[in-house]
Amino acid sequence: MKKLSYRIVFRPEPEGGFTVFVPTLPGCITYGKDLKEAQKMAKDAIKLYIKSQKKHGESVTDDSDILEGTLTIKYA
Repeated sequence: MKKLSYRIVFRPEPEGGFTVFVPTLPGCITYGKDLKEAQKMAKDAIKLYIKSQKKHGESVTDDSDILEGTLTIKYA
């Protein structure tokens, strides 16, 4: 079984809980009432997305080759 890596982004929602985005998989978005549930829902959403890619003969991509960082800048 191949291991795939995906970057996920958690956005806190005003009413509570977190929306989760998977930038590498367009439209792969889910929600959880807390971080633990949001992460579980993201895993499920990613698995379903990959299943759909395979069913439609699309290539399965992941973030294993992505380098990511954060820059802090000053501006006036």
